[in-house]
Amino acid sequence: MLTNILKNTIPSYDLEKERDRWNQFLTIRNQPKPKINQTPKQAVWKKNKATLWYYPAVEKKYDIPIFFVFSLMNRAYILDLAPGTSTIESLVNEGYDVYLLDWGIPGHEDKDLNLEDYVENYIKKGVQRALRHSGAKEISLVGYCLGGVLASLYASIAEEPIKNLVAITIPIDYSVSVAPDSWSKAFKNGSLNLDRFIDVNGLVPAKFIETMVKGIVGPIAFTSKVSLLNNAHNKGFVEKWRLMDHWLYDQIPVSGGAFRQLFNDIVKDNKIVKGEFTVHGKNADLSNIKANLLVITSKNDTLVREEQTRPIMELVSSEDKTYQLLEAGHINIALTGKLAGELIPWLATRSDLRQG
Repeated sequence: MLTNILKNTIPSYDLEKERDRWNQFLTIRNQPKPKINQTPKQAVWKKNKATLWYYPAVEKKYDIPIFFVFSLMNRAYILDLAPGTSTIESLVNEGYDVYLLDWGIPGHEDKDLNLEDYVENYIKKGVQRALRHSGAKEISLVGYCLGGVLASLYASIAEEPIKNLVAITIPIDYSVSVAPDSWSKAFKNGSLNLDRFIDVNGLVPAKFIETMVKGIVGPIAFTSKVSLLNNAHNKGFVEKWRLMDHWLYDQIPVSGGAFRQLFNDIVKDNKIVKGEFTVHGKNADLSNIKANLLVITSKNDTLVREEQTRPIMELVSSEDKTYQLLEAGHINIALTGKLAGELIPWLATRSDLRQG
């Protein structure tokens, strides 16, 4: 009787399954790196370390192409991580030509490049090239995280015809912070100053950025290992985990000039919200933006709070404005199909159908 009670109350333990799970967990880092960025593409423009990639539509349906701008701190291939999880793959399958500005990896000689340089000398020039290459009369500009901040700054000074602007989890209002309170207070009162660190290093090392992000997200940075252990017997989960883990630890250094301007002008002085940020003498006031606007934020974002993003809705002058709050995290919004699921129907009604 006692044996039956124990059998019914204590979960069965599959020793072979558990052994396989632990073996998979322990050996996974010795496996070859997963294949990434598999959607067909070609380089159509280069500047310094940056490359503009063109992903042609499988069967072109829309005349207005999409131009992606990603963060300076991470590799842009998260938007085309693997078949079945690729935002770009979904868009080209839907009939859009897609352009992606890949910043590349800066060298020490790029240490003085600042945000203004990236906006005017890279994004602006890249958009001009995309317009020439596509023959399009207008373009849809899509920015993710810090890339969305840069895209919005560019849109505020652009002379090029931007019909649609999409801002995804962008941190523009730094009266709100996700950093620990002690960090925020020290930075804003001047007791924490990064200028000397930048002067000495030139480039901000990728490891420093990784440590900074872990300091912001806290224990969440370690839960992925636990998730892998708990699901190591699930081949589908493991493959997705490997893709994500590969991207997370493939961070790149950032030019000291951009990092300095980001933290002094945008984080500390909050110049974007105040309308005080300038790009080579031009006032990058978001009220200059009149393009159709889609803003996407995520409820479970540990890096960018919704309150940091939402102010753009009131700062722009666009008449057509849409705000979407999704059940997702900062990055998995791009991996679960939710990003493509929002972009495709919104852009479809705001992009010209191809004639003939």
